[in-house]
Amino acid sequence: MNSNERVKKSMMFEEPDRVPFDYWADSIITDRLISLLGAVYGINDIEGLYRYFEIDFRFIEGTVYTGPCLKTFNDGSRNDIWGVRRKKVAVDESEPDKGSYENVVVHPLATADTVKNIEEFEGWPSPDWYDYSCVKKMAGIHSGFAVICGGDRLNRTAQLKPAMYLRGVEQIMLDLALNPDIVEAITEKLVNYYLEYNRRIFKNAGGKIDIFFMGDDFGTQNGLIMSVDMWRRFYKPGFRKFIELAHNFGIKVMHHTCGAIEPLIPEFIDCGLDILQSMQPRAVGMDLKKIKKEYGKYICFQGGIDIQQTMPYGSVEDVTKEVTDRIRDLSPGGGYILCTAHNMQADTPLENVLALYKTAIKYGRY
Repeated sequence: MNSNERVKKSMMFEEPDRVPFDYWADSIITDRLISLLGAVYGINDIEGLYRYFEIDFRFIEGTVYTGPCLKTFNDGSRNDIWGVRRKKVAVDESEPDKGSYENVVVHPLATADTVKNIEEFEGWPSPDWYDYSCVKKMAGIHSGFAVICGGDRLNRTAQLKPAMYLRGVEQIMLDLALNPDIVEAITEKLVNYYLEYNRRIFKNAGGKIDIFFMGDDFGTQNGLIMSVDMWRRFYKPGFRKFIELAHNFGIKVMHHTCGAIEPLIPEFIDCGLDILQSMQPRAVGMDLKKIKKEYGKYICFQGGIDIQQTMPYGSVEDVTKEVTDRIRDLSPGGGYILCTAHNMQADTPLENVLALYKTAIKYGRY
């Protein structure tokens, strides 16, 4: 059974030969692993690492940007396609090997106070700014694997997160209660853009995309970012449209959200979501064994291995136990993809990463 067959069987809530594996990590971790394993096993790129860990998925962006030149500023910051200005910031200036992140320094819609301001904003991107002819080739080189298409991190199909970038986190949270017309105007622009952008990707893929990946964080460590009623009003319609579009092309859908999102799982199922990604085990209410028992006949799960404590600070024995626990609790009947709950960060010991996949390979067979 190859990876593609294994993943498809699991997504049909059947047990394949073993649990499918995915890999999420910061590039610093990936580079360190390649360096560590290269001398012994001849691994010199990420594909070699994937094969060593028996990873079943291959991720493609699907497009090449051909639009207007994105402005770069003297301080090193630059605009993205939305006009959101970001600057790379080191996690710790004194220790560059701890990694970096893109910090938003300008929210272009922060001061907009009417729907007219939203409508007249000149920064809205166009689906015409991309070359879609390459998606079929990108997917085709990964024959035998499960191909996931989801764009780059700063242009991933979403509704709330890009609104946060455009408006500012605090302001969009206030808007949900005080300025619903502005929320709806921004959301309409985002949904229409992503529907057309993804439609062109799917049309040009020639049936070679297996899973469409989108991501929007609806949870915090302790609960939902907003009420379920607010989510239904502002984000459920677009969420459903994204899923229906992919399904019309025969493509399954995986959605990433961090946090304590158990109350939204019935809503995701109602929209037809195929795979829920993250399954953050230390968030409030995220009892993964209970969630599997209650919802595991209707939706697949990916993730569940803790990156807040176990992976960065636990022992090899701690990692081994968590992996075996997840396999025991989430894999029966199929519908589980083993992976970390998010990207392993630069503070994760390599021995813990190796232990994760060694354990998965040893105990992941049905």
